[in-house]
Amino acid sequence: MKLTSIVSVNYNQPEVTLAFLESVKINSKNDHVEVILVDNGCKEDHSASFLAVYPELVYISSSKNLGFAGGNNLGIKAAKGDFLLLLNNDTEISGNLIATLSNVLENNPGIGIVSPLLLFYDQPDIIQYAGFTEMNYLTCRNSGVGSMEVNRGQYDHVEGETAFCHGAAMMCRAEDLRVIGLMEEQFFLYYEEFDWCEKFKRSGKKIWFNGSTKVYHKESMSVGKESMIKTYFMTRNRMLFIRRNTGYLNTIAFSCYFILFACTKQIYIYWKKGRKDLIKWVFKGVFWNFSHSTNSKNLGFKI
Repeated sequence: MKLTSIVSVNYNQPEVTLAFLESVKINSKNDHVEVILVDNGCKEDHSASFLAVYPELVYISSSKNLGFAGGNNLGIKAAKGDFLLLLNNDTEISGNLIATLSNVLENNPGIGIVSPLLLFYDQPDIIQYAGFTEMNYLTCRNSGVGSMEVNRGQYDHVEGETAFCHGAAMMCRAEDLRVIGLMEEQFFLYYEEFDWCEKFKRSGKKIWFNGSTKVYHKESMSVGKESMIKTYFMTRNRMLFIRRNTGYLNTIAFSCYFILFACTKQIYIYWKKGRKDLIKWVFKGVFWNFSHSTNSKNLGFKI
C-alpha cells in the first residue's frame, strides 16, 4: 500500500485543528498515512496538545505566517508519501476518503488533482462543492457546481473532469510536482489553488471530481465577514491570476473591465453599506499589480 501524506496548516485555530486531527485519526485507521501539520506563524505553541491527540504527527513550526500556499508548500517539502492530500484544518473527513482518492490517481495517470464532494459541516445536507465550471477569463468569474443544493445523493456516483479543484480538500501525486512545481506563494491567500490547477492543465493533466467520498467543511454558508485582508487579497489576486494565466491582450481587456466596472461596483457597495474603510483596500489591491511582476518575492501583507 502506497503512503499518503496528509498536509494541513494551522493558523491560530487550535481547537479546530484538534478536531481535525481526531477526525483523521478515526477515519484513516485502515490507510497507510503520515500526517503533517504546519503551525503557520501562530501566536501560541499548541504542539503538545496536537501530539497528544496524534502522537505520530509530523509537526512543523514556521516563525512567520507564510499564507495558505506557503504553509502547504512547507508541509509538502517534508512529505514522504506517494500521494499528497491537502486538507484545510477546518475539515473533517469520511472513512473512505483516502482510499477513494488514491485509487483515482492510481488507476488514472492522466488525472493530476482530484477533489471530493464538500458539504457544510454545520448543515451537512447542503453542498458546498461538486466541481467548478470553466473560468471566463475576460471577467475572471466561474461557478460552483452543486453549490447550495440540498444533498440528496445526486453526486454520489458522479465522477469526471472539472475546471478546478477545491483548496479545502485535494489530492495529487508527489512525483507530478517535480515537473509542475508547488503552489505559487505570491498569492498568499485566495486564488492559489486555481492557479495551481492551471499549471496542472498546462502540463497535460486533468482536474477531477469524485462524489463517492465526502469532506465536511466548517466554513460558513454565508458569504462571510468583509475585512481589509479579504478585500485586499481578493482584489489583488483576481488580477494576478489573469496576469499569470492569460495572454497580454486578454489581460488588458480584463483589466479594463475589472477596474472600470467590477471595482467601481464594489466601491459603491462598500460606500452604501457604510464600509468606507474597505474602499482603500480595493485601490491597494489594484495598484499592487501595477508595481509587482508575476513572480514577485514580496509575499507578505502589511497594514
